[in-house]
Amino acid sequence: MTRRRAGREGAWGVELREIEIFLNLAEELHFGRTAERLHVSVSRVSQSIRKSERMIGAPLFERTSRKVELTTVGEVLQAGLRPAYEGIGHAVSSASAAARRMSGTLALGFMGAQAHQLEPVLARFRARHPDAELRYHEVVFSDPFSALRRGDIDVLTTWLPVDEPDITVGPVLRTEPLRLLVAAGHPLAAAGRAQIEALAGLAIPAVRGDAPASWLDGVLLERTPAGREIPRGPAVTTYQEVLTLVAAGKVVCPVPDEGRRYFPWPGVVYLPLAGAAPVRWALVWRASDSTPLVRAFVAETQRAMG
Repeated sequence: MTRRRAGREGAWGVELREIEIFLNLAEELHFGRTAERLHVSVSRVSQSIRKSERMIGAPLFERTSRKVELTTVGEVLQAGLRPAYEGIGHAVSSASAAARRMSGTLALGFMGAQAHQLEPVLARFRARHPDAELRYHEVVFSDPFSALRRGDIDVLTTWLPVDEPDITVGPVLRTEPLRLLVAAGHPLAAAGRAQIEALAGLAIPAVRGDAPASWLDGVLLERTPAGREIPRGPAVTTYQEVLTLVAAGKVVCPVPDEGRRYFPWPGVVYLPLAGAAPVRWALVWRASDSTPLVRAFVAETQRAMG
């Protein structure tokens, strides 16, 4: 048989419903009882069998006014299809049971407003895995991966790039522009926007902690696109410290757009930063520890994003 369509159709070009009708008729050997058993009309059963016979190229049943019998070709088809069909049913049942039984705790690490951003994914996960408990753990940018490596959290939302051999990078959650956080009285605030090359003449915060330089560079740039070094000012460990220093006029700071939406602050302005690459947020987890709950959460994320 030729394959006619993707999706629900099997390798012999007929839908699972047609296989079900054939196998039930092969068992009942009666069109009326088959129709009743499958909650369809007798004409639907007949139509399905005729379709299957056209695809096979030979009769599957001998029909008389008194009885219905399998032909030799029908017996061959029944012998081949029955275990495969039952295997599909068993696989689906087993997977559904596993999903219902999945329990335990999934610790989710997030930065800033990421938990709110993930709410569509969290809702899907809670609905499909009601026995699993979600636990939340805030992570600061000055120490992004220690809690993940210690096992305090199982999955982390973070900006890219993440170039750590012990950490797996999963699906991208979203992409957003980079903004420039400045004091309300800063000359750039009056202009209403900033060019990324202007950062070479300003100072942005240094970061106190063990955050990888390659990861920090995804937001707190080392150089402008033209290669000019961006000076560093006082060191920070949290976003609140960034806001305080910016409001005091000590530094300016590139930040993801979520800062503008979720962290307004007296005396600061979030400006468009022309020429800056967008920020990409993704899920990451320990490469050595992909648990069933982690895999389930990643799968729900991919479905929600897709």
